[in-house]
Amino acid sequence: MQIDIDVSLTYELGPRRTALLALEAARSEGQTVAEDTLEIENASLRRIGGERNVGQRVWASVGSETMRLRYRASVTVSRAPVRLDRLSANPVEALGGDQISFLRPSRFCQSDLFETFAVHTFGHLHGGEKIIAIRDWITREMEYVSGHSDSGTTLLDTFASRRGVCRDYAHMMCGLARASQIPARYVSAYGARVDPPDFHAVAEVWLDDGWHLVDPTGMCGADELVVIGVGRDATDVPFMETPDEARLISQAVRVCRLRE
Repeated sequence: MQIDIDVSLTYELGPRRTALLALEAARSEGQTVAEDTLEIENASLRRIGGERNVGQRVWASVGSETMRLRYRASVTVSRAPVRLDRLSANPVEALGGDQISFLRPSRFCQSDLFETFAVHTFGHLHGGEKIIAIRDWITREMEYVSGHSDSGTTLLDTFASRRGVCRDYAHMMCGLARASQIPARYVSAYGARVDPPDFHAVAEVWLDDGWHLVDPTGMCGADELVVIGVGRDATDVPFMETPDEARLISQAVRVCRLRE
Protein backbone atom coordinates (compact mmCIF):
# COMPACT_ATOMS: atom_id res chain seq x y z
CA MET A 1 0.00 0.00 0.00
CA GLN A 2 1.33 3.43 -0.90
CA ILE A 3 0.73 6.23 1.59
CA ASP A 4 1.46 9.87 0.82
CA ILE A 5 2.12 12.32 3.65
CA ASP A 6 1.98 16.11 3.56
CA VAL A 7 2.67 18.13 6.72
CA SER A 8 2.70 21.92 7.05
CA LEU A 9 3.65 23.60 10.33
CA THR A 10 4.07 27.25 11.22
CA TYR A 11 5.22 28.13 14.74
CA GLU A 12 6.55 31.25 16.37
CA LEU A 13 9.68 30.20 18.24
CA GLY A 14 11.25 31.61 21.37
CA PRO A 15 14.57 33.50 21.58
CA ARG A 16 16.74 30.43 20.92
CA ARG A 17 14.89 29.76 17.62
CA THR A 18 15.57 26.04 17.86
CA ALA A 19 13.36 22.96 17.55
CA LEU A 20 13.93 19.21 17.79
CA LEU A 21 11.60 17.51 15.30
CA ALA A 22 10.42 13.90 15.01
CA LEU A 23 8.10 13.80 12.02
CA GLU A 24 9.95 12.00 9.23
CA ALA A 25 8.80 8.49 8.28
CA ALA A 26 11.19 5.88 9.68
CA ARG A 27 13.21 3.69 7.38
CA SER A 28 12.32 0.48 9.16
CA GLU A 29 10.97 -3.01 8.65
CA GLY A 30 7.54 -3.13 7.03
CA GLN A 31 7.76 0.24 5.30
CA THR A 32 9.92 1.72 2.55
CA VAL A 33 10.33 5.46 2.11
CA ALA A 34 10.32 5.94 -1.67
CA GLU A 35 10.94 9.67 -1.39
CA ASP A 36 10.68 12.41 1.21
CA THR A 37 11.63 16.04 1.64
CA LEU A 38 11.81 18.26 4.69
CA GLU A 39 11.92 21.98 3.97
CA ILE A 40 12.23 24.65 6.65
CA GLU A 41 12.67 28.26 5.58
CA ASN A 42 15.97 29.86 6.56
CA ALA A 43 17.09 26.96 8.75
CA SER A 44 20.10 24.69 9.21
CA LEU A 45 19.35 21.03 9.99
CA ARG A 46 21.22 18.32 11.88
CA ARG A 47 19.89 14.75 12.10
CA ILE A 48 20.36 12.40 15.05
CA GLY A 49 19.11 8.89 15.73
CA GLY A 50 15.67 8.18 17.13
CA GLU A 51 14.85 6.24 20.30
CA ARG A 52 15.87 2.55 20.02
CA ASN A 53 17.36 3.37 16.60
CA VAL A 54 13.90 3.64 15.06
CA GLY A 55 13.63 6.67 12.79
CA GLN A 56 15.52 9.88 13.35
CA ARG A 57 15.13 13.33 14.80
CA VAL A 58 16.16 16.66 13.34
CA TRP A 59 17.61 19.69 15.11
CA ALA A 60 16.42 22.79 13.27
CA SER A 61 18.16 26.10 13.93
CA VAL A 62 15.93 28.76 12.39
CA GLY A 63 17.14 32.17 11.26
CA SER A 64 13.94 33.98 12.17
CA GLU A 65 11.35 33.87 14.94
CA THR A 66 8.83 32.08 12.70
CA MET A 67 9.44 28.47 11.67
CA ARG A 68 7.68 27.51 8.43
CA LEU A 69 7.98 23.80 7.72
CA ARG A 70 6.83 21.48 4.96
CA TYR A 71 7.35 17.71 5.03
CA ARG A 72 6.27 15.45 2.19
CA ALA A 73 6.79 11.72 1.81
CA SER A 74 5.70 8.76 -0.24
CA VAL A 75 5.90 5.49 1.71
CA THR A 76 5.17 1.92 0.63
CA VAL A 77 3.83 -0.15 3.52
CA SER A 78 4.49 -3.88 3.07
CA ARG A 79 3.52 -4.77 6.64
CA ALA A 80 0.65 -7.25 6.52
CA PRO A 81 -2.07 -7.49 9.19
CA VAL A 82 -1.32 -10.24 11.71
CA ARG A 83 -3.72 -12.53 13.55
CA LEU A 84 -2.81 -11.56 17.10
CA ASP A 85 -4.81 -14.45 18.55
CA ARG A 86 -2.31 -16.87 16.97
CA LEU A 87 0.70 -15.29 18.68
CA SER A 88 2.21 -16.36 22.00
CA ALA A 89 3.76 -14.22 24.70
CA ASN A 90 7.46 -14.76 25.31
CA PRO A 91 8.34 -15.88 28.85
CA VAL A 92 9.74 -12.98 30.84
CA GLU A 93 13.00 -14.85 31.44
CA ALA A 94 13.48 -15.19 27.65
CA LEU A 95 13.25 -11.43 26.97
CA GLY A 96 16.26 -9.38 25.93
CA GLY A 97 17.36 -6.06 27.37
CA ASP A 98 15.40 -4.02 24.87
CA GLN A 99 12.15 -5.83 25.62
CA ILE A 100 12.64 -5.75 29.40
CA SER A 101 12.79 -1.94 29.25
CA PHE A 102 9.25 -1.91 27.89
CA LEU A 103 7.89 -3.95 30.77
CA ARG A 104 8.69 -1.18 33.23
CA PRO A 105 6.49 1.73 34.25
CA SER A 106 7.29 5.16 32.83
CA ARG A 107 6.31 8.76 33.52
CA PHE A 108 2.97 8.62 31.67
CA CYS A 109 2.38 4.84 31.90
CA GLN A 110 2.25 3.86 35.57
CA SER A 111 1.79 0.19 34.69
CA ASP A 112 2.86 -1.01 38.15
CA LEU A 113 -0.37 0.46 39.57
CA PHE A 114 -2.52 -1.72 37.31
CA GLU A 115 -1.10 -5.20 37.89
CA THR A 116 -3.96 -6.33 40.15
CA PHE A 117 -6.54 -4.96 37.72
CA ALA A 118 -4.83 -6.70 34.80
CA VAL A 119 -4.77 -10.04 36.60
CA HIS A 120 -8.44 -9.81 37.59
CA THR A 121 -9.62 -8.62 34.17
CA PHE A 122 -7.33 -10.35 31.68
CA GLY A 123 -5.48 -12.98 33.73
CA HIS A 124 -7.42 -15.91 32.29
CA LEU A 125 -6.07 -15.16 28.79
CA HIS A 126 -2.64 -15.59 27.22
CA GLY A 127 -0.47 -13.98 24.56
CA GLY A 128 -2.21 -12.38 21.63
CA GLU A 129 -5.65 -13.25 22.97
CA LYS A 130 -4.86 -11.16 26.04
CA ILE A 131 -3.75 -8.23 23.85
CA ILE A 132 -6.99 -8.45 21.85
CA ALA A 133 -9.00 -8.43 25.08
CA ILE A 134 -7.09 -5.38 26.35
CA ARG A 135 -7.59 -3.57 23.04
CA ASP A 136 -11.30 -4.39 22.98
CA TRP A 137 -11.71 -3.31 26.62
CA ILE A 138 -10.12 0.06 25.81
CA THR A 139 -12.33 0.51 22.73
CA ARG A 140 -15.43 -0.34 24.74
CA GLU A 141 -14.61 1.67 27.88
CA MET A 142 -12.99 4.76 26.37
CA GLU A 143 -14.63 7.74 24.66
CA TYR A 144 -12.59 9.65 22.07
CA VAL A 145 -12.89 13.31 23.09
CA SER A 146 -10.64 15.99 21.61
CA GLY A 147 -9.46 18.60 24.09
CA HIS A 148 -10.25 16.53 27.19
CA SER A 149 -6.60 15.71 27.95
CA ASP A 150 -3.34 17.62 27.62
CA SER A 151 0.40 16.99 27.58
CA GLY A 152 0.41 16.27 31.31
CA THR A 153 -2.33 13.63 31.30
CA THR A 154 -1.14 10.23 32.55
CA LEU A 155 -2.49 6.70 32.32
CA LEU A 156 -3.85 7.08 35.85
CA ASP A 157 -5.81 10.18 34.80
CA THR A 158 -7.15 8.47 31.68
CA PHE A 159 -8.20 5.35 33.55
CA ALA A 160 -10.24 7.53 35.91
CA SER A 161 -11.91 9.66 33.22
CA ARG A 162 -12.18 7.03 30.43
CA ARG A 163 -11.82 9.88 27.90
CA GLY A 164 -9.03 11.13 25.69
CA VAL A 165 -7.38 11.08 22.28
CA CYS A 166 -5.00 8.67 20.55
CA ARG A 167 -2.15 9.58 22.91
CA ASP A 168 -4.25 8.50 25.88
CA TYR A 169 -5.47 5.33 24.16
CA ALA A 170 -1.87 4.37 23.40
CA HIS A 171 -0.79 4.99 27.00
CA MET A 172 -3.67 2.81 28.19
CA MET A 173 -2.69 0.01 25.80
CA CYS A 174 0.97 0.17 26.81
CA GLY A 175 0.20 0.34 30.50
CA LEU A 176 -2.22 -2.59 30.62
CA ALA A 177 0.02 -4.75 28.41
CA ARG A 178 3.04 -4.07 30.63
CA ALA A 179 0.92 -4.78 33.72
CA SER A 180 0.17 -8.14 32.06
CA GLN A 181 3.90 -8.89 31.60
CA ILE A 182 3.86 -8.25 27.84
CA PRO A 183 6.38 -5.63 26.63
CA ALA A 184 4.73 -2.66 24.94
CA ARG A 185 6.08 0.55 23.49
CA TYR A 186 4.46 3.82 22.45
CA VAL A 187 4.56 4.54 18.70
CA SER A 188 4.20 7.86 16.90
CA ALA A 189 2.88 7.37 13.38
CA TYR A 190 0.90 8.62 10.44
CA GLY A 191 -2.41 6.83 9.88
CA ALA A 192 -4.34 6.64 6.63
CA ARG A 193 -7.75 6.79 8.32
CA VAL A 194 -7.11 9.09 11.27
CA ASP A 195 -10.04 11.42 11.87
CA PRO A 196 -9.53 14.29 12.42
CA PRO A 197 -6.25 14.23 10.43
CA ASP A 198 -3.26 14.69 12.73
CA PHE A 199 -0.15 12.97 14.04
CA HIS A 200 -1.25 9.61 15.43
CA ALA A 201 -0.24 7.44 18.39
CA VAL A 202 -0.58 3.67 18.66
CA ALA A 203 1.13 0.85 20.57
CA GLU A 204 3.47 -1.97 19.67
CA VAL A 205 3.53 -5.23 21.65
CA TRP A 206 6.19 -7.95 21.79
CA LEU A 207 4.74 -11.37 20.88
CA ASP A 208 6.43 -14.40 19.29
CA ASP A 209 9.81 -12.64 19.16
CA GLY A 210 8.56 -9.62 17.24
CA TRP A 211 6.94 -6.20 17.59
CA HIS A 212 3.33 -5.92 16.39
CA LEU A 213 1.36 -2.71 15.94
CA VAL A 214 -1.97 -2.29 17.72
CA ASP A 215 -4.25 0.74 17.34
CA PRO A 216 -6.64 0.80 20.32
CA THR A 217 -8.64 3.65 18.76
CA GLY A 218 -9.64 1.24 15.99
CA MET A 219 -8.87 3.81 13.31
CA CYS A 220 -6.02 2.01 11.53
CA GLY A 221 -4.75 -1.48 10.85
CA ALA A 222 -1.05 -2.30 10.92
CA ASP A 223 -0.95 -2.01 7.12
CA GLU A 224 -2.32 1.56 7.25
CA LEU A 225 0.31 3.02 9.56
CA VAL A 226 3.62 4.72 8.79
CA VAL A 227 5.87 4.61 11.86
CA ILE A 228 7.82 7.74 12.84
CA GLY A 229 9.39 6.63 16.12
CA VAL A 230 8.96 4.61 19.30
CA GLY A 231 9.50 5.13 23.01
CA ARG A 232 8.32 4.36 26.52
CA ASP A 233 5.52 6.90 26.27
CA ALA A 234 4.72 10.28 24.67
CA THR A 235 7.72 11.86 26.41
CA ASP A 236 10.11 10.05 24.05
CA VAL A 237 8.52 10.86 20.69
CA PRO A 238 6.89 14.32 20.52
CA PHE A 239 6.78 15.67 16.97
CA MET A 240 8.41 18.89 18.19
CA GLU A 241 10.37 19.98 21.26
CA THR A 242 11.73 23.47 21.89
CA PRO A 243 14.08 24.80 24.59
CA ASP A 244 11.74 27.72 25.16
CA GLU A 245 8.10 28.49 24.49
CA ALA A 246 6.67 28.06 20.97
CA ARG A 247 3.34 29.43 19.72
CA LEU A 248 1.22 27.59 17.17
CA ILE A 249 0.24 29.64 14.14
CA SER A 250 -0.99 26.88 11.83
CA GLN A 251 -0.71 23.11 11.49
CA ALA A 252 -2.02 20.68 8.88
CA VAL A 253 -1.39 16.94 8.47
CA ARG A 254 -2.65 15.14 5.38
CA VAL A 255 -2.26 11.36 4.94
CA CYS A 256 -3.58 9.77 1.76
CA ARG A 257 -3.80 6.06 0.91
CA LEU A 258 -3.25 5.83 -2.85
CA ARG A 259 -3.90 2.15 -3.56
CA GLU A 260 -4.71 -1.13 -1.91
